[in-house]
Amino acid sequence: MSGTVLQTEKITKKFPGVVALKDVSFDLRAGEIHGLCGENGAGKSTLIKLISGIYPYGSYEGEFFVHGQLVKFRSLADAQNAGIAVIYQELALVNDMTVGENIFLGSEPRTPRGLIDWHKVYHEARVLLRKFNVEIDPSEPVAKLGMGQKQLVEIVKALSKNSNILVLDEPTAALAEHEVLTLLDILRDLRSRGIASIYVSHKLDELFAVCDRITVVRDGASVVTLKTEQATKAQIIEHMVGREIGDLFPRRRSKPGAAALEVEGLNVADSDSGRRVLADISFSLRAGEVLGIGGLMGAGRTELLMHLFGAWGTRLRGSVRLNGRELRARKPQEIIRRGMVLVSEDRRRYGLIVDKTIGFNLSLSSLAKLTKHRLIDQGLEFQRNNHFFQSLRVKAPTLEALVAKLSGGTQQKVVLGKALMAEPLVIFLDEPTRGIDVGAKQEIYEIINQLTDAGKAVLLVSSELPELIGMSDRILVLHEGRIGGEFDRDEATQENLLAAAMGQAHVMLT
Repeated sequence: MSGTVLQTEKITKKFPGVVALKDVSFDLRAGEIHGLCGENGAGKSTLIKLISGIYPYGSYEGEFFVHGQLVKFRSLADAQNAGIAVIYQELALVNDMTVGENIFLGSEPRTPRGLIDWHKVYHEARVLLRKFNVEIDPSEPVAKLGMGQKQLVEIVKALSKNSNILVLDEPTAALAEHEVLTLLDILRDLRSRGIASIYVSHKLDELFAVCDRITVVRDGASVVTLKTEQATKAQIIEHMVGREIGDLFPRRRSKPGAAALEVEGLNVADSDSGRRVLADISFSLRAGEVLGIGGLMGAGRTELLMHLFGAWGTRLRGSVRLNGRELRARKPQEIIRRGMVLVSEDRRRYGLIVDKTIGFNLSLSSLAKLTKHRLIDQGLEFQRNNHFFQSLRVKAPTLEALVAKLSGGTQQKVVLGKALMAEPLVIFLDEPTRGIDVGAKQEIYEIINQLTDAGKAVLLVSSELPELIGMSDRILVLHEGRIGGEFDRDEATQENLLAAAMGQAHVMLT
């Protein structure tokens, strides 16, 4: 195993009634970035938890080797002591602490009297940040950092423990495009220093941009490992889903009807700071249409959807009409009753109660329609829940399965089902495919097609330009809270959208 820093041999992990991993063999070489991809539920997360020591030795079959030596991790500490650091999609930083405090949390340098040496904390944090070319003040509170900066702090924190194996689980799920590029540059720099990385992602563009090899996991098995330079995206997708997917964005041509939602001269301020975030926003959304909303992080996309849904901001002026009638409702429950629903970008925070069952979550937004004489009609509730459970092909044994145990793609279907049970006219989708795999994305796209076929109007926010172009009939691009450009499907290109997002609309006319 010369040059191999981590190797698994025929790893099998079983849960009651489920084989999560079956004979998985995988190896990571020194100074390599090794991509790991597969559909949600394929076994990636289970493999990561084995590598990190969350699932201890004795709970699985097979063997792990680190630097050629057989290891038997019984805890997270054992894996960390072996030089393995895992950075999860939900970052483990304390917002109320500074960058320096977070980097050394639990391993703070001490004075001879046993007190925390704060001078040394910030001095060494500054040295570490500079070492890895991260331009962040170690005395800055983490709460003030953007998601991209937080991700970099998490990496520096991991490397402060002299880790030489870095595992990144969907590291760019919440990052803007420029933050993604910065992160990939950091990983390339770490590779040049001999640090090996496992890069878990559903984003094939990133895998092909930064990885030396890519391993595909499907149904708990490692099906193939390919050198990136010799692979194609089509091959990877086919291995992931077990079938060929010819059209990644199967948007059907729509026949839009009358205007379902009209927004005119909308100006909105942050309720806490009073700062105007949205300025002079005007657009219409027609029945049977997908209107895409693009823009860089911070451009106001999520704020627009949250405000229209009644969950954020103070309206300074402007009007909103639903089916030609002024919409004066300003609270989510009233908005839902009028026929608009929101599928939030943060499904775990705003879309689901994860420690409850699928059935409990599905009916949350439509309990008023399931209630008779102030009591929930449990028979009707089950009937409606089961209809969406079946029609959305939710991958779970029963409605009684806990949402926390579901894959990201399946959780997203539950959020969608909850929204659709409210029988809306207009659906706001904020990053509906974030953090889910290619196969699950296809199913979400088909649901979008079914919605517009049924005459529903869809407002789609996405940070992925190919997705935005592929699934939208028209696209609005926001720049610093204003509309920076509007495009029909046939004229929307990544170059035009990015120019508008950066406030360079004049570029589109050259």
